[in-house]
Amino acid sequence: MLASLFRTSTKLLIVSLLTIPLVFSPRAVIAAAPTAAELGLPEAAMPREFGASSIEAYVSETGHSVTGYMLDYWRANGAASVYGNPISQPYAADNHLYSQAFERGIFQYSEVWLYSDDAAVRLKPVIKEEIKADRSQTRSDGRRGGADRRSGMMPAAVNTVRANEVANEGGRISKVTGFGISGVFGQWYDNHEGWFYLGAPVSEPMRIRGVYGQMFENGILLLQDDQVNVAPLPRENPEKYGIDTTPIAQGDMPVYSETLFYTTYNPYGVDPTTIDGPKRIEVSISEQTMWAYQGDTLVLQSLVSTGKEPNHTEIGFFHVRIKYKSQTMEGFTNGSGEVISLGSENEGDDEGEAYRVEDVPDIMYINYEAEALHGAYWHNNFGQRMSHGCINQPLDVAAFMFEFAPLGTPVTVRE
Repeated sequence: MLASLFRTSTKLLIVSLLTIPLVFSPRAVIAAAPTAAELGLPEAAMPREFGASSIEAYVSETGHSVTGYMLDYWRANGAASVYGNPISQPYAADNHLYSQAFERGIFQYSEVWLYSDDAAVRLKPVIKEEIKADRSQTRSDGRRGGADRRSGMMPAAVNTVRANEVANEGGRISKVTGFGISGVFGQWYDNHEGWFYLGAPVSEPMRIRGVYGQMFENGILLLQDDQVNVAPLPRENPEKYGIDTTPIAQGDMPVYSETLFYTTYNPYGVDPTTIDGPKRIEVSISEQTMWAYQGDTLVLQSLVSTGKEPNHTEIGFFHVRIKYKSQTMEGFTNGSGEVISLGSENEGDDEGEAYRVEDVPDIMYINYEAEALHGAYWHNNFGQRMSHGCINQPLDVAAFMFEFAPLGTPVTVRE
């Protein structure tokens, strides 16, 4: 729902949304996540519930569990196929950040990131230590440095040859560090929200560990057997990063499997539990169509209904931020039909006309305009603009999407 008055009071909006209880379908095992006291963290540093998964799943390969926010962001970003399996339980690190280590990256949650349209979980910066360690190594030719840095450490911003290569590959040069992002590493970076998870590049592509690679603030990409992977730095050196890898007992936790999260059939017919890769959702306003992907695979395509005049659905890049299995949506519109306030009390300057829609199913809020993907039982005109700004879905589509898209799933809305 379009409501520009909330741009200056985003925290109040989120708090108001949280006052309505979350309702979930029965699940396997309810999480026994550590408390703030057990982690030595202030309550404010703990992830909010926000509709994160209530399952605590056990990963047999590494002997650790994953639940809540970390489970959701791990699944949204491709789970083991991208960042490997968990190698620790949640812990406090780096100035009281809620953290959990995976084989190829250390996930960290910050409330600072929470109150934005950006990802609230990101990777811990680790490459400064890696570069320092790498420079201390002695190569076979007797020179310092484990990587060939003759060209790799010269930024494209001051290297005409590399700058031309970046341009020819359709890439760009980081305004933060001056290094280029292009080619196979640039493609991986763009397909995996590299700006949030890897951070800025701190080298150009070069030989690293005997293969073609590139360093970023929060990780290293390596080209191995024609496939780009994140280097498993936490798995290789857990002690360096203060990671306790002591396995835990499985107890009555279910073994992790994507099948744990689905109770609803995909009306598009594709089984997402057999597909690897990060999840993403795209919505076209002009086509009134939504697409859901996992990796390069189209998992679902459906007609939807976005906002009609004067409540246009906002165009931009967002994330699934808050989820409700069911919620009553209400607010006020002015004489022209524009939403001027949300909730049961009119906070706008105009008198306003109230609206109320009870038991809206499978809600996933994506931005600070309080716009959401959700089911719509009150019309069947999908393919036409019908809403106050939200993205209406057929009921069977919404039920599946609620299970498909955990917190942190990227959502792109375009014209």
